[in-house]
Amino acid sequence: MQNKDYAEFLASKTLLVKPSGKTIDPALINPVLFPFQRDIVVWACRKGRSAIFASTGLGKTAMQVEWARLIGERTIIVAPLSVARQTVRESLALLGVTIKYVRSDSEVDNSQQLYITNYEMIEHFDPALFGAVVLDESSILKSIDGATKDKLIAMFSDTPYRLCCTATPAPNDIKELANHSEFLGIMNRKDMLSCFFRYSQSSSTERTDAWQLKGHAVQAFYEWLASWSIAIVRPSDLGYADDGYNLPKLTVQLITAETSYTPEGLLPGMLIKAVSAIEAKRLRHQTIQDRASLIASTVNNSGEQWIVWVGLNDEGDTLEGMIPDSVQVTGSQSPEHKSTAIETFQDGKTRVLVSKTKICGFGMNLQNCHNMIFFGIDYSWESYYQAVRRCWRFGQTSPVNVQIVTSSQEIDVYNVLMQKEKEATAMIKKLVAAVAPNSELNPLAHKNVPYQTATETGHGWTLMLGDSTERMTEIPDESIDLSIYSPPFSDLFVYSASPRDVGNSKSQDEFFEHYGYIIRENLRVTKPGRLCCVHCQDLRAYQNADAYIGMKDFTGDVIQAYRDNGWEFWHRITIDKDPQVQAVRLKDSRLLFVTLRKDSTRLAGGYADYMLIFKKPGENQVPVVPDVSEQEWINWARPVWNGIKETAVLPTRQAKANDDEKHMCPTQLPAIERCVRLWSNKGEKILSPFAGIGSEGHETVRLDRQFVGIELKPEYYNVALVNLRNAEHLAGAHDLFAWAETQNGNGDPIAEYEALTAADVMALDNLASAPQGQEET
Repeated sequence: MQNKDYAEFLASKTLLVKPSGKTIDPALINPVLFPFQRDIVVWACRKGRSAIFASTGLGKTAMQVEWARLIGERTIIVAPLSVARQTVRESLALLGVTIKYVRSDSEVDNSQQLYITNYEMIEHFDPALFGAVVLDESSILKSIDGATKDKLIAMFSDTPYRLCCTATPAPNDIKELANHSEFLGIMNRKDMLSCFFRYSQSSSTERTDAWQLKGHAVQAFYEWLASWSIAIVRPSDLGYADDGYNLPKLTVQLITAETSYTPEGLLPGMLIKAVSAIEAKRLRHQTIQDRASLIASTVNNSGEQWIVWVGLNDEGDTLEGMIPDSVQVTGSQSPEHKSTAIETFQDGKTRVLVSKTKICGFGMNLQNCHNMIFFGIDYSWESYYQAVRRCWRFGQTSPVNVQIVTSSQEIDVYNVLMQKEKEATAMIKKLVAAVAPNSELNPLAHKNVPYQTATETGHGWTLMLGDSTERMTEIPDESIDLSIYSPPFSDLFVYSASPRDVGNSKSQDEFFEHYGYIIRENLRVTKPGRLCCVHCQDLRAYQNADAYIGMKDFTGDVIQAYRDNGWEFWHRITIDKDPQVQAVRLKDSRLLFVTLRKDSTRLAGGYADYMLIFKKPGENQVPVVPDVSEQEWINWARPVWNGIKETAVLPTRQAKANDDEKHMCPTQLPAIERCVRLWSNKGEKILSPFAGIGSEGHETVRLDRQFVGIELKPEYYNVALVNLRNAEHLAGAHDLFAWAETQNGNGDPIAEYEALTAADVMALDNLASAPQGQEET
């Protein structure tokens, strides 16, 4: 039964995250905060569950502490070990707010509102003790082990107020965005990918997997992201003045340490990428003394503070002995020892700090220093970026000097790192440029997806532009003799960003809830005892999206939806499909000869289409006497319909909008013809609530019936108008196959396969030879 009216359902379907927090008077914000920080705190309190993606030096600590204070709940802040003590110190000095550092819930009492611990200790806490949680440096969600990440998400799933704070992620960092969305309870990874992304795969021999935004979903994705996060690199991104927020000059210098060591298998002039990872690590060990001498000379001849980033314990130990006034911070030291060492460096009492980026490179404010040296580098751009940003951040008043000491064999590592830096900077700017205009702090944010309606009529047809559920209310009760259509196939086909698009659903449950409104309206307008024909197919399940490889029983779900909404399941017809055509068009390894030869357990037959037939309860008042011969009935009465060519469809190219990611999949005209001729009389009225480009209407009009169609997307509606007008000229024509093939080519699968390029064939073979579980999504 319908539990809510349609307008209420559409409102619930919107992807924009509604506020669930508290309204805070801006006057209550500590006046120490800048205007942009104040407004972000007010926004985050009102949202209740949100993320602040802000560049280093923009005051994430001040914002998260103010949020925790004003939200008014006992709050646990979770931070990297080296950052937790710093937060306690800075919040008291800057804001006058006391935060208690704790290691277990036994130290939590009623004397304090704000507590902080580190990620390693979180398992010692009962989340029920807290009404709010803050994840500081929340990008750590993607680097900690999966079990810890999953535990964090599960632990705080019922916590009313949640805040994540980290540097601005790149827009293609799907893992980081998904982790944040899931932790905040916004949307899980699977649903996020289904709503906004498609999975693309390289056709080269080197398999490269990447999630890319669907063309029509770009705007919707950034609006959704802006409804629960703020992305900012500088205050002007949100329309505020950049006064006091100008970065000083950054100089990055590559210094090559000459070494006599040559890795095994490395010929003169070859770079480190040419040898194994084991040899690369051995190279770093073997060249420690050469690099250390160069670094120690530079640091010892300077009277300023320095940070030396090392990657190996031996590197740190060597430097500690060569630089007299240095302090090394290592992972094996106690939290108290680490905190004391870092604080003495921040206070200027220690001149040189030696540590690994994973220990001191995330979240720390080390702008007291403006010189740093890397004792070699690896391919991790994030580690490099975070380490540099400890000094090169807003608030830094001196030019920042970065030196990278590497061996001559490792120049390629540096080149790759600098290329990543360039690409990441561009992508972060892209994210901010896309999210900021949609932010609630922007008065021009959240432009609604336009909804258009129109109605056109012709000889034997009426076509409506608009929402099927709403436009069907204009059709009188029990006035339709037959319905034929193909619905969106769950999350497989999403044709627009509109919440009115049935396929644009967050989950399978939401899809069928939406679909149910149309099924019920279809029941109302259909005459008793008359039929509805639904063309659909089962769907593939993929490892990346569904956590298994196989099939999803979409046809079974459609049958159940119709039965739940008052229809009787009458019949199911299988429509035969050519597996060779599917192998080529779908690039499906489960259909290929190469898979047959390698491992038949990875084979799966071709995918059939189905025509599901449903009957409205009651007695049919007007018998249908079809113009079907006995020989035709002998063929059509078979449980499998053969002879229906995949190419016997209306042309689709002119209907495809620039941002469409999915191929149009119109129903084959001969299948529609059989349904129309079998289950309706001439002159009767046939409905398609998903008219698309007008395939059902084309056949209805051609076969001398009356057509009523509804289509949501204007591009398809306009093409359907053309096809319906063409059908008027074909009324009574029966040479359907010849006409359809002149529009779409001969559809010969052998010719298609022979037309493939060598790269296409290689791509198909690569799919077949991929390890189990890596098939494309």
